[in-house]
Amino acid sequence: MVIPAYNEQTVVGQVLGDLFNLPYEIILVNDGSTDGTARIAKDFPIHYLEHVCNLGQGAALQTGITYALENLDADVIVTFDADGQHNPSQISDLVEPILAGGFDAVLGSRFLEPGIVNAIPKSKIRLLKTAVFFTKLSTGLPLTDTHNGFRAFSRQAAGMIHITQNGFAHASEILAQIKNNRIHFCEVPVSVSYTAYSIRKGQPIINAVNILWDSFFGGFQ
Repeated sequence: MVIPAYNEQTVVGQVLGDLFNLPYEIILVNDGSTDGTARIAKDFPIHYLEHVCNLGQGAALQTGITYALENLDADVIVTFDADGQHNPSQISDLVEPILAGGFDAVLGSRFLEPGIVNAIPKSKIRLLKTAVFFTKLSTGLPLTDTHNGFRAFSRQAAGMIHITQNGFAHASEILAQIKNNRIHFCEVPVSVSYTAYSIRKGQPIINAVNILWDSFFGGFQ
C-alpha cells in the first residue's frame, strides 16, 4: 500500500492506526512535509520514505510504487490517500479482482452507487463529472470516476505506469497510460468521507481546471 502524505499531522496517525492491523505492507512517502507528519508516521512499523522537499502527489506515488516493486516484491499495489477520506475496509474490494486473475488495474469509483453520490458536496460532483466527460473524450475509457486516488494495480500493470506529472494531473496521466498500455481494468464502488479537513486540504478549483486542460490538450503518454 502506497500512501503519499504532505502536511497531514492532523489525521495521519488515525489513518495509519486504521491500517496497522490489516495484512498489508504500508509504504508512506512523506512528500517534504513541514509539520509533524514525519514524527507521527515514524511511530508506526511501516516503510517510511521521504522527499527532502515537496515534489507533489504524483512524484510521491511514483517513489512509493518504485520502492514496492524493487524492495517488497509486491504482487498488488494499492494507492491510498493520507487525508482520511478512504475506507480501509474497502481495500479488499479493489484487490480481489486482481487476485482473481481477471484484471490488472482496479479503479475506485464514487459514482457506481447512488448513496455515495449523496455524500459528495454538489460543487465537487459537478467538477468530477466534468473531469469524467473530458477523460472520455481524451482517452476513450468508459469511466464513471477519473480522479479518485483509491486504486490498485497488479505488479505487471504497476511496472507499466511511469508517472511524470508530479502534481494532481498524475491521475489523468495514469488513465492515459492504462489506455495506451491496454491494461485490463475495472471500476468498483468505493465510499469517500468528506470532512471539513479533507475539503480544506483538497485541490482548489483553478488546479482542477488546469488538470482538465492538461488531460484534454496535454497529450499524456
